[in-house]
Order: sequence, then C-alpha cells, then structure tokens
Amino acid sequence: MDSKDAPKDALTPREIVAELDRHVVGQKDAKRMVAIALRNRWRRRQLSPDMRDEVLPKNIILIGPTGVGKTEIARRVARLADAPFVKVEASKFTEVGYVGRDVESMIRDLTELGVKMVREERQAQVEGKARELAEERLLDALLPPPARAPGIHTPAEAPATPSRTETREKLRAQLRDGLLDDRDVEVEVTDKGQGMPIGVIGGPGMEEFTSNLRDMFSGMFPGRRATRRMKVAEARESLFAEEVEHLIEREDLQREAIRRVEDAGIVFIDEIDKVVSREGAGMGPDVSREGVQRDLLPIVEGSTVSTKYGMVRTDHILFIAAGAFHMSKPADMIPELQGRFPIRVELSSLVEEDFVRILTEPRAALTRQYVDLMRTEGVELAFTEEGVREIARIAVEANGRTENIGARRLFTIMEKLLDEVSFNAPDMQGVAVEVTAAFVQERLGDLVKDADLSRYIL
Repeated sequence: MDSKDAPKDALTPREIVAELDRHVVGQKDAKRMVAIALRNRWRRRQLSPDMRDEVLPKNIILIGPTGVGKTEIARRVARLADAPFVKVEASKFTEVGYVGRDVESMIRDLTELGVKMVREERQAQVEGKARELAEERLLDALLPPPARAPGIHTPAEAPATPSRTETREKLRAQLRDGLLDDRDVEVEVTDKGQGMPIGVIGGPGMEEFTSNLRDMFSGMFPGRRATRRMKVAEARESLFAEEVEHLIEREDLQREAIRRVEDAGIVFIDEIDKVVSREGAGMGPDVSREGVQRDLLPIVEGSTVSTKYGMVRTDHILFIAAGAFHMSKPADMIPELQGRFPIRVELSSLVEEDFVRILTEPRAALTRQYVDLMRTEGVELAFTEEGVREIARIAVEANGRTENIGARRLFTIMEKLLDEVSFNAPDMQGVAVEVTAAFVQERLGDLVKDADLSRYIL
C-alpha cells in the first residue's frame, strides 16, 4: 500500500520513516525508534481490552546537540499520526512549592489541543447544516416578517406570499454572491461580554488558575441574548459560530477528546538535560532540579490529572524527551525516571553533506522557500549546485568557529546572503538572480574569515 493512501494510524514503520525523510534529513536511528513507537499504538489497539491496558508505551530520549532534528522528528510524527501533540521545555517547570509552572500543566495543555482537534473535526461535519441555519437567520434579519394584525395570524402561521418568497430568494442569491457583505444589519446574538471580572493576585503560574476559574463561572452564568448592529459579512460568521455550537454535543466532544489524548497523545519534553544534575552535585539549584524530576515521574509512569474537561489518565501517553546532555548524561537522572525512558537514541551532529541535503531535499527546503518568496516580487532566484555546497561549507565552518547550533545556522546565513536581494526585490521585477559559489563568497567570504565578526553576525 502506498503511504499516501494508508490510514494515518495504520502506516508501517517503513512508511513512517519514508514520510519523515521528506522533511528531516538523516537521523535514521531516531526515525526508526519513533516509527516503531507509533506503530505500537496501532498494534495495541488490535489487542483484547484486558491485554490492551497492560501494554505501556516505550518512552524515548533523543540525545543530540541543538539543531539536528530532535523537535522536528517528534512534531512530524504527531502530525503524521493526527495525534494531540504538545512541546514543553523542562526548564520552565519547577518543583511544587516554587514559583513556576507545575508539571501537570503539560497534560492540561495537551487536553486543550485534543479538544481543539476534535472540535475542528466536528465543525467540518456540521458545517453545511450550520451555514444553512446561519443563512436563514441572516435572511430573517435582512427581511423581517411583516407586522401581524391583532388576532389574525401568529408569525409561525403566517403564510409566505409569492412576492415575499421571491424577494427572499433574491436576497439569498445576493448574499451568496457577497453583494450584501458591506451592508449593515441587526442580528440577535449571544452577548458574552467580558464575563465576570475575575482575577487572582499572584505570581507566575496563576494565569492558568484564573483562566479555569473564569471558564467555570462562564458556564454557570451563560451569556445573554442581545441585538447587535454589524456588517453582513461579520454577522454571517457570528451566526455560523453560534449554530456550530448548537449542533455540536459538548459532552460527547469532550469525551472523545479525552479518549484521544489518553490513547494517542504525545508529549515532547525538550531540554530535559536542564533538570538533570551533574554527577556528585546536590546543593543549591540542583535540589530543585531533582524535585522537577520527581514531579515528572508520576506523570510519565501513569497518573490521573484533573483538567477542566474531566480526569485524564497518562498511562498510555507517549513521552519523548530530548536534550543535548553536554554537562550531564542520562545516567544522572534519578533511577525511577531513567526506567520510564527505556529507549535512548543518539542523534549525530550534522556534516557538510547533511547541510547540502537539508538545503535541497525536503519538500519545503530553505532554498525553495526563498525561490517562492522572491517569485512573489517577480524576481527569479536560482541556486546552483556549487552555490549550495558553498553555503553548506560556510555553515559547517561557522558552527565550528562559534557555538554549534546545527541546521539553525542556515537561517542566519541565508538571511545575510540574500538581504540585499530581499530589500531591493520590489524594484527588481523581471530580474534573474543566480546564487553561485562566487556570489556566496562575495557576500559572506570576509565574514567567515573574520572570527570576531562571524561570532556576532553568523
């Protein structure tokens, strides 16, 4: 089966790696591990219910310097699986009792994303019906029913006259053609207003509590109906949003979102090495770092987290951690947390050939992005093979002379290389620009030779 035709949750590891190859260069071992982890999700769903609960995900640690593809691999896998995915930085969390975010917030964020995903799917299912209902309400506002005489007919009973029906259909045609978009109309909508002025005085980390408190009171005191005057285009979208809310069953949406988060959610914990103490350390900030690990432990090994949508079990959520581990190593993690990340993959540093492939192979390669961007101004930008290799060589040299930031170095180099073309592009319509090795040397050669300048500019 071709990977493009396979259901997203039934892709084989080989097909998953092939999809990842379209976006991420190299790092074969890391791709294989995450592909196996994703396929194991599908295998688990084929098991009997009693065995299904016993099979736990094999969490992964990706070890490698910055800019080698750790985050991109995890993000692409989540998009490939159409699974709720959240990226968090371990250094943003603090031990309970300290100022900062608590570790459970990552599961609450994941649940929010799960709800958003399911809501978008349900909205697509009811969009046609919601558009029809919104259109009828808008037509009622544009062509109000005639005032009834006392004791004759109620509005529901009043028959539509041929002329009125014809006028309504004419308005419908104009509405669909966008001819009435700039016209003012009065419609009745739910006036949510600003809600109750709820606020909590506190330090960082209290925003989430305030938001949950506000959501709770908004559910207890729903918005009142109010008549507002607005443009037809704005009214159409406002009425459409209301009809969508009426057609979507909220409790069913939340149940499906929680089920999807529990069965398919992926949490990417970046900079995990920042909360790992060096061997032999144990004083000062290192105590707090170990505290964060201990707070992470129950989340990773399986616990129940309270969210505003309900209780979420983390037993089958896949956790992918990543870090450079320059100053520490995975063995410095507390033993209990080490055991919850049984798979460790080391990503290799990028060499010149990798940079060449990054610039040319991915579907949205950096060179293709710049070609398309310049084309919008009428400028035909082209990169020769020698030009690409020279850019790659300079990227490797800059990474060697200064801090090694991996593929991210290419963004800096490409911007510096093409800044003059980008600035003058509006006045260069019809001009062809070819990026050759000589062009690259002319623009960047002196910067690379001067170590002090390259440290600040490249």
